[in-house]
Parts: sequence; C-alpha cells; structure tokens
Amino acid sequence: MKALITGATGFIGSHLADHLHAKGYDLRVMVRPTSSTKNISHLPVEYVTASFTDPASLREAVRDVDYVYHVAGATAAKNREGFFAANQVATRNLLDAVAEANPGLKRMIHVSSQAAAGPSSSADDPIDETAPLRPITAYGESKAAAEREVIARMGDLPLTIVRPPAVYGPRDVEIFKFFQVVARGFAPLIGFDRKLVSLVHVDDLVRGFIQAGESDRAVGETYFISSEEFYTWEHVGEITARAFGRPRARHLRIPHALVFAAAGISGFLGRFQKKPPVFNFEKGRDITQRYWLCKVDKARQHFGYRQQISIQQGVEQTVAWYKKMKWL
Repeated sequence: MKALITGATGFIGSHLADHLHAKGYDLRVMVRPTSSTKNISHLPVEYVTASFTDPASLREAVRDVDYVYHVAGATAAKNREGFFAANQVATRNLLDAVAEANPGLKRMIHVSSQAAAGPSSSADDPIDETAPLRPITAYGESKAAAEREVIARMGDLPLTIVRPPAVYGPRDVEIFKFFQVVARGFAPLIGFDRKLVSLVHVDDLVRGFIQAGESDRAVGETYFISSEEFYTWEHVGEITARAFGRPRARHLRIPHALVFAAAGISGFLGRFQKKPPVFNFEKGRDITQRYWLCKVDKARQHFGYRQQISIQQGVEQTVAWYKKMKWL
C-alpha cells in the first residue's frame, strides 16, 4: 500500500510517517520548497513538491496512492482569512484533486481537531461525535468549515474525519513550553478553577488514525481519537516534575485576566512580525476554558481503538526525548 501524507514534516505527521513505515506502507510526502525534512529524514520516502493553491501539483501528489492522510493545516495565522485559506480552502482543493486524479482511492483520512467541536460543558458531559459543532475561535471555525467540506463529499469519496484533542510527545513544540517551566520547578496553571483536559500521546493518536484508515466501517464517519482518561494540569505537572527527578512542582497560578492581557499584547506585536503569533487573544480564550473533554467510545466500538500509553509513561518518554535532543 502507498500512502500520501500532507504535513508529514511536522510533529503529528512525522510520527504518522514512522508508524505507517513500520507497518510496511510505501510513503509519499507532500512538501513545500522551504520545508524542513529533518523529522522524516531517517525514512525512505518519496518527496513531492506541491501547493494547496496549485491544483495541478495536487493532482500529481494524490495520483496512484491508496491512502491520503491529510494532516497539514494552520494552527496560527495573521487573521481569520489565513485560517480559512489554510484549513478549509486547502481541504477543498485536496478533495477536488482526489476526485479528479484518483477516483479509486481506498481512503482519505482528514485530520481535524476538537477545536472544531469546541469545549465540553461540564466534567460530567464530555463531547462525542453527535455533538453540534460549537467552535470558539477562528481556528476552530476554520477546522469546522474544513469538516463540512469533507462531509459534503462523503457520498462520492471514501472519507473519514478524525479529531485529536491536545497532543503531546517527542518533537512537540507547543506543550513543550509547559515542560520547560516544570523543568524549573514550577507547574503553570491557568486560572484558579479546576480544569480538565483530554490529552493524548502522539503514538496513541497516529495509531488511531491508521486503525480508522484501515477500517471499512469508518468510511463516512467522524471519530475523536484521544485518551480514555481525563487529566488536570496539576496532575500532569506532578508527573512531569517526577520525570525530572523532582519530588513535586510548585503550582504557579496565572489569573485569566493576566492571560488575556499577555495574549492581547502578543497578538498585537505579532502583526508586525513575519510569522503569525501562536499566542493571541483567541488562544487565550482557548486555554481558559474549564473542560476540553471528549469521548472515544465510538472509535473503540468501530475499530477497537484503546489508549495504550498512560500519562506517566508518555510524560517520562517525552521528557527523556527532550533531554536526549538537548531541548531541555
């Protein structure tokens, strides 16, 4: 089997490439001329240079592959239009290319996000796939719009949508910031309320992607791929502190008002920088929510997905990797 991966040079995409290669897939990865391939340089892959704004290059990218894993997307953008161009329009163009150049495709897996569905309302009501889409940021709205593009083509193409929550593991640069602070003896906590999150190790996540891709039952379906457990950041901080050899971490509470003030300043300064700011007012709104929880019952029932990596195992492995690579 041959699989095309978009976004293969990034955090999640590179781990997906590792797992697909281990299962014996031939790999084609879509790159830009400026892409860094260090995360997948150890793999025997076919590189294809293509752009989501160039239909001819997309048709060449998808031609003659059995699977397409669409991982690429924007998690930061200068404005709302940037999110929609990178997430919704790019997905629409990729679907068009598949329909024109590879009508015999076995499956396309579209990687969305829990941000498309939004946070859950309470600790007792984690969202599932039947919940209406209620995104709270432009990023989430653009991912929801991309999902609607996929759903509109489900009658014509073999498509599956997968939604990760927060993801951690080796090569991650987002939750890495949390690890950096804990390495100094502090566990940063947003606000003074008790927040609960679904948090999945990247290896569990991409294994779920592949299970969904290989399951006939998953055609035309949407799944959350996540941890089966829910976590508080206090608990994650304590486990991380122990992974660094510390008996405990000192909790560092950051008021919501301070989060939004810092986010506003960061967003404003980001307007004058070449790269879009990762932290802005909308990101502040995102991280101040009490409950980012989702159920994985459907994935377990349809293709046997289970969380295999405990939070302790995952954090210890991730910290060891950061140390080995001298990130910490």
